[in-house]
Amino acid sequence: MKVTTTWIRQLPPSHTSKPTRRLFSTSSTRREIRDIQGLPTRILPKYQESRGSDLLSLQWPAPPRNILIVKKHSAPAVTESLIEFVNHLASTYPSLSIILEQKTSQEVHSSLPIPVYTSTPEKPLTASTHDKVDLVVTLGGDGTILRASSLFATSHDVPPMLSFSMGTLGFLGEWKFDEYKRAFREVYMSGSGVGDRAPVLDDPETTVAEEDVESKMGPTGWSSVRGKSMGSTRGARVLMRNRLRVGLFSPEGEAIIPPSHSSAVASGLPDPRVYALNEVLIHRGKEPHLAVLDVFVGGRFLTEAVADGMIISTPTGSTAYSLSSGGSIVHPLVPSLLLTPVCARSLSFRPLVLPSSTPVTLRLSPKNRGREVELSIDGRNMGQGMSAGMEVRVWDEEIRHGKNDWRGGVPCVMRRTIGVSDDGWVGGLNSLLKFNHPFGADS
Repeated sequence: MKVTTTWIRQLPPSHTSKPTRRLFSTSSTRREIRDIQGLPTRILPKYQESRGSDLLSLQWPAPPRNILIVKKHSAPAVTESLIEFVNHLASTYPSLSIILEQKTSQEVHSSLPIPVYTSTPEKPLTASTHDKVDLVVTLGGDGTILRASSLFATSHDVPPMLSFSMGTLGFLGEWKFDEYKRAFREVYMSGSGVGDRAPVLDDPETTVAEEDVESKMGPTGWSSVRGKSMGSTRGARVLMRNRLRVGLFSPEGEAIIPPSHSSAVASGLPDPRVYALNEVLIHRGKEPHLAVLDVFVGGRFLTEAVADGMIISTPTGSTAYSLSSGGSIVHPLVPSLLLTPVCARSLSFRPLVLPSSTPVTLRLSPKNRGREVELSIDGRNMGQGMSAGMEVRVWDEEIRHGKNDWRGGVPCVMRRTIGVSDDGWVGGLNSLLKFNHPFGADS
């Protein structure tokens, strides 16, 4: 078989550049993998508040250009769906640039009709996506969504996230994959009817003035997909899921950067805190003895907890590890955080639901018999254990800064259901947890 070389380029497809580095080899059908740093800077959307609904309306100031797709690993059926999805984007939205994780790009790029973008080994995707990605699409289960969110664990502004449920659990995945054409169209066109763009989209007979407006939008204008608008007043609905800000500190009060995020902070991010969508977990790990933790709530000492571990969870994470440990189920729009012990020695220590503005500190007590305990965020081990005197400090992430001024959080695109005005949480609770389901009834 003839082998040709694929190059990483530093500029988008519309530019020319000398090849800078050989990274991959492919078969005789040439497909390029390019450096994500060659893409234009991301477009920041706005989130419009709407009457009669707690959900927000996504408003793009210009069409999104750079799409990051994160798929479930080791799932051939999902890989086939990814290829189908990218083929659709390439034919219907030719101005888009597709970004993939490095492992995924090597797996599928030779089967795609367009070049794909990814990171380099020297600069991981987590450190290079923050100012490049306009929209995130996930193909998989809740774990895939958490992995996609973790790519922005050191970024305050997370792109909108469109999730297709293709995994074991589907608490967070809103859309079925067979709806991908409608779902992506709704997200891509959201905000397209604002201001001067409304006539271009809604009226098939454009005037000279309207054509001038369209020409100024460049090749990525919404007019390239005229007829696909969802309507000037039907923006994609977004549920803004809040996160936790997590900081690890030494006994002397100095911030410690976990090894798992050192590359991101070294890239110029001034804040060593990490954001968590689901939960923060302190666990005794392989140590045979229970962990001894001093718990502070709002700066005041609450209790000395002796347990396998402690979970601080967001409402989004209330249906994950916290639920399995006996924690409450909390609606994602309730501004709160949950403090849940894992197998506490004292039966009187019950899970707590606290206001989101309440800071929580967990300090490993000198009484702890094991050498250290493990720290993980959203199921990802931080690579930095906690020894006696070290603290984990947790704050809520402020996401609303004024009317129609939403920054932070994870904007999740919700599925629009005809005749149903709720956010889908109630239906998901019933279908996934079989809430109040009779014993012995058919599933």
